[in-house]
Amino acid sequence: MTATGDQRVHREVVSFVRRSARMNPSQAKAWQRWSPSHVVPVQTRETSTSVAPQPVPDWDEVFGRHAPIIVEIGSGQGDSLVPMAAARPDCNVVAFEVFEPAVASTLSKMARHEPPVDNVRLVVADGAQGLAHLFHPGQVAELWTFFADPWHKARHHKRRLVSDDLAATVVSRLVPGGRWFLATDWQDYAEWMRATLDEAPGLVNAHADSGGWAPRLAARPVTKYERRGLAAGRAIHDLEYVVAPEAGPR
Repeated sequence: MTATGDQRVHREVVSFVRRSARMNPSQAKAWQRWSPSHVVPVQTRETSTSVAPQPVPDWDEVFGRHAPIIVEIGSGQGDSLVPMAAARPDCNVVAFEVFEPAVASTLSKMARHEPPVDNVRLVVADGAQGLAHLFHPGQVAELWTFFADPWHKARHHKRRLVSDDLAATVVSRLVPGGRWFLATDWQDYAEWMRATLDEAPGLVNAHADSGGWAPRLAARPVTKYERRGLAAGRAIHDLEYVVAPEAGPR
């Protein structure tokens, strides 16, 4: 049925384009086996990837333990997420990804890792909305956003993940002293992120005294996506921001 009048679905401005949800047999098997225990359902609004205001999940209960929380927005197929989470067994990692086949691939990688990675829970939803609605102020220790869609055309810049609004959410949700790690292989997006976040209230560029760009995060593996960027001659830019102690939580 086509929505009309009051039934019309409001199309939000988001930082991604939804792709096919069709899974190959391997992904479907991983989804069936592991999603009940490792994918966290959330309440949505009109669209399936939106996140409605709702009671914050009891993350200690979700993970079965209390530990510092790391959030990744846009975990893709888990190429960075799985080894980085494996290297941080003392932390609980909540990863947001809107494409179910990519989440299924991540679940498969988690299961096949030696030893299996069990400190990750995935949410199939918009990560910016999820950060705002699924965590208490000052609850998140660290945030990762690697290789977000750069949305090159000027008319699409409003769809870029890094924005004033996201910066304000990050400041409110990260603990004082919490760190936000970012990376991109597109020069114009790197400069956009610097220009936005260097001016964001409550965020401090951790490398402002040494040119502003962060050294490569040692824990972040070189993924297939990053290799393509390097092969095309694009430089990788890393950034690191710290939530100022006086900024929060609020």
